Amino acid sequence: MNYYISPRFLDKIAVHITKNFLDLPGVRVPLILGVHGRKGEGKSFQCELVFEKMGVEVTHISGGELESPDAGDPARLIRLRYRETAELIRVRGKMCVLMINDLDAGAGRFDEGTQYTVNTQLVNATLMNIADNPTNVQLPGSYDATPLHRVPIIVTGNDFSTLYAPLIRDGRMEKFYWEPDRDDKVGIVNGIFVEDRLSRQEIEQLVDTFANQSIDFFSALRSRIYDEQIRDFIHQVGIERVSLTVVNSVEGPPEFKKPQFGLSHLIEMGNLMVAEQKRVESSQLVDEYNRLNRKNYQLAPTSGNGTAIPSQSVDDGSQKVKANGFDKQILSPHLSLETQEQIRHILSQGYKISIEYVDERRFRTGSWQSCSTINPSDAKSDAMTIVDSCLAEHSNEYVRLVAIDPNAKRRVVETIIQRPKRSS
Repeated sequence: MNYYISPRFLDKIAVHITKNFLDLPGVRVPLILGVHGRKGEGKSFQCELVFEKMGVEVTHISGGELESPDAGDPARLIRLRYRETAELIRVRGKMCVLMINDLDAGAGRFDEGTQYTVNTQLVNATLMNIADNPTNVQLPGSYDATPLHRVPIIVTGNDFSTLYAPLIRDGRMEKFYWEPDRDDKVGIVNGIFVEDRLSRQEIEQLVDTFANQSIDFFSALRSRIYDEQIRDFIHQVGIERVSLTVVNSVEGPPEFKKPQFGLSHLIEMGNLMVAEQKRVESSQLVDEYNRLNRKNYQLAPTSGNGTAIPSQSVDDGSQKVKANGFDKQILSPHLSLETQEQIRHILSQGYKISIEYVDERRFRTGSWQSCSTINPSDAKSDAMTIVDSCLAEHSNEYVRLVAIDPNAKRRVVETIIQRPKRSS
């Protein structure tokens, strides 16, 4: 099947790879090319098509491999794959590249709630070090003075602004924003439907009808057309016999005739898919659930055994809660009513609480420090006093509560309860 390769994409990838294999005197060539853009626009697939056309061999790393329960493993993996690729170039005498898919998903920081781990720091530092010293990449615990062959690195992602800024600076990473124009979309979609005998005019009309959809939409649309045949097949053999007919069948796997890919039918199915997308975007059920949860959480404190206690009254102005017939007066100016109820709830679940703080400068790198620890056996009043003391001591810093499951030895909740006061 002859798929379409965008001339712009082909030019960018081919120039980057070739330039890294040339010895250009006095020219500093960026080792990394970052291909970024909207989801579903075929960044990785276009790269694969270019590699195939150029005869380039690829060593892959997934963004999901950039985290591990063992600190240092992802950074070692990058160094190992880089050295393996350099060895392939030497042995086979042909171009090879290292490709990291979805780098931002594995090493990016999307918001203040994203955990910035040791592995994240090491991955960023390792890629920066390789970009600065591409012929001297060592494995931990060993040293080889023999220079390696330079290996161009290509990374893909959606939003590179989430990455560590020094990594994506000019000189280390060259950036290429991939947004297919209409001609690119028509060419790519024509390649998807090339076996279905749609005319160029019909392809253009299909693309124009769904102009705001990504490339993956059209691939999914072609797959959706087969649903009718598969549905008829299930009714024909009976839903109880589908497994016996499809898997390890004596007669062999079922065969399907090519469905009719009429333009009107494609547009009809496409509109159904768009409607499903809008249902997902407009539901916003998570926000609704979170609002309801916050409301219940504030109005229903928990008892020692974790069950909810009906509250007769809540008065935020006086910071006073009346529950089970007795009053609990909040005297601290630092500790809010919501935070107190959150502490009670966490302790009632049998979790340990760690209180951590960080200043504004270190907040960007996630370098939190421990202030104190509260055990489930501690009295609730003592816990409130400890938290209040930490808030007062670090009044102009970020402070967060971390709930830790003592049995599984893992964090189950992280929530910021204080932020620095902004000077007016």
